[in-house]
Amino acid sequence: MASGPIALCGAVFRAAGLVALALLLTLTAASAERRVALVLGNSQYQHAAPLANPARDAQAMADRLKDLGFEVVSGFDLTKQQTQATVAQFAKQVRGADIALFFYAGHGLQVSGKNYLLPVDAALEDETSLDFEAVSVDFVLRQMSRETSIRLVFLDACRDNPLADVLAKTAGIKGASSGLAEIPIENGGAGTLVAFAASPNQLAYDGSGDHSPFTTALLQHIGESNVSVTEAMNRVTSDVFKATAGKQRPWINVSLTTEVILHKVDLSAPLIVGEASAPQAEAGSGTRNTGPASGQADDQLALNALREKIPKLATDGPIFFDRPVKFGDPAIDGKSIAQLIKGEPLFSPVEGLDKSVWQGKHCDGCHEWNETRLCEQAKNFAANDVSVLRLQHPLGTRFKVALARWAQGGCK
Repeated sequence: MASGPIALCGAVFRAAGLVALALLLTLTAASAERRVALVLGNSQYQHAAPLANPARDAQAMADRLKDLGFEVVSGFDLTKQQTQATVAQFAKQVRGADIALFFYAGHGLQVSGKNYLLPVDAALEDETSLDFEAVSVDFVLRQMSRETSIRLVFLDACRDNPLADVLAKTAGIKGASSGLAEIPIENGGAGTLVAFAASPNQLAYDGSGDHSPFTTALLQHIGESNVSVTEAMNRVTSDVFKATAGKQRPWINVSLTTEVILHKVDLSAPLIVGEASAPQAEAGSGTRNTGPASGQADDQLALNALREKIPKLATDGPIFFDRPVKFGDPAIDGKSIAQLIKGEPLFSPVEGLDKSVWQGKHCDGCHEWNETRLCEQAKNFAANDVSVLRLQHPLGTRFKVALARWAQGGCK
C-alpha cells in the first residue's frame, strides 16, 4: 500500500470495487468530509492577448484537488454562457458540503470595489458590458455559501488586463482596474479563507514557467501533510515574494473558526513490521517497568529496534532524481527514481487487490506521480525515518529509503 494520497487509474479503480474505494478515502483523510471544488481557468481570450498559464494553472489545481478528495467541477477557456452553466452545476453539487473551494486563474478586474472575472469572449466595449459579459465574484461566492461549513477561495486573477483600460477609456468608468478589490467575509459555518495572488489593487505575474508564481506555490503547499490551510498560505506568500524579488505579495483574509487540514496523515498507523516486533519483557521474568523514566527508556528501545529493521541502500552517496541508484534490491537496482515511477509496481498499490488488477500497469498511471509530489512524500520519510516501515510501497521499502535520502539532499 502506498503512503500519501493515491489517485488510482480507471482500470484499477473499477476492478477494486467498494473495498478499494473505502481504502482510498481513508488514505486521503477525506472519508469524514464532503469536499466540492469549482476550478476555472481562462487563457485564450478573443478580445485581448492570450495568457500563457491560466488554463494550465487551473488544470493542475483540478488534478491536485482530486488527489485531496474533492469532487471537482472544472472549466477551461469558457465563454460567459459556458461559465454560467458550469457555476450552476457547481451550485447544485456544493450544497451541504463540508468544504467548498473556488479557484480561478485568468483575467479579472474591479470596478468601484466590485470584482469581476472575465470569460474568454468578454469585450467590455461599453458600460453595459459588465452585466452581460463578465461574472461577478460575489455571484460565485453566493453559490458556494449555501449550507456549506468551510469556504476556501483562491483568485489568481490580478494579471495585467488591457480590457480594464478599454473599459475605463471607452465607457468612462472610473475606478476600473486590473487589481482586485478586497472581499468582505460574511459570517456563517466554520468560516472562510480568501486568498488573492497579489495584494488588493496590485497586479500579479503570469510567470515564464509552466505556472504562475502564485499557482506554483499553491500547488506546492496546498496539500502538504498535516499542514493547515492557513499555514500553507503563509508558505505560499513567502515563496511568491521570493520568486518575484518582492514585487508580488499574496494577500489572505481569514475568518476560519477551526483548523483546516486537507491532507491528514496518521503517524500512528500500524507498521509493516507489526506490533510484535517491538521488544517486550519476557513473561514471568519478574521485571516490571514503572515511572516515566522507565517508560521513556522502553520507548527508545522500541524505536531503536524499529530503526534496525530499516533496510540499507547499497550506496552511501547522494541520491538524485534522474540518476541510477544502487538500492540493494535486484528488482530496482541501477534505475533512477524518475525511471521507476514510470515503470511497473512490485507490490499492489492498494492492499488486497488481486494481482490481475495491478500487474502490468504503470505506476504513473495509477498515482499521477511527479517530482513535486514525490518530494513532498520524501520529506515525510526524511523527517520521520521509521515512517518508511509504515504501509507497503508499490516499489518496496528500499525505494522509500532512497526517497528519504533524496529529500535530505534537497530533492535534486
